[in-house]
Amino acid sequence: MRPILIWMIMRKSFLIALLGLFSLCAIADDVVYITTEQFKARIFDYKTEKDWKYKGKKPCVIDFYTTWCGPCKRLAPIMEELSQTYCDKVTFYKADTERERELAYVFNISSIPQVLYVPVEGKPMLLKGLYPKEEIVKIIEEFLLKDAR
Repeated sequence: MRPILIWMIMRKSFLIALLGLFSLCAIADDVVYITTEQFKARIFDYKTEKDWKYKGKKPCVIDFYTTWCGPCKRLAPIMEELSQTYCDKVTFYKADTERERELAYVFNISSIPQVLYVPVEGKPMLLKGLYPKEEIVKIIEEFLLKDAR
């Protein structure tokens, strides 16, 4: 093969690989809908464990919501956007409080939205209400990722 042809093939392969890396987050790490059983398997099994011990390898955010809640609907696109921004650092979950009543009961979810911020080490933080995106980013950076820098 001619050297110019080899160079063009290598360049094209490199660009395809690079584009694949940039789009990986968009494909792989959207907000994940989580059930009570999945919560116990991935986050914390409150039935068998006495003290909080997070099972995940990277911090997570769990949005407790319902489909009819206005503030929850306004929070959803913020969480989707942040799941893309932090796709390699934080896992984002959603838990429907009407379907996952046991999970809502365990966390005493009486109003929505509520968001559980779970660091890899230490206790989680549960916040009630709709926070602006800037505040959520600040919580993620200062509470969840503070030790990751």
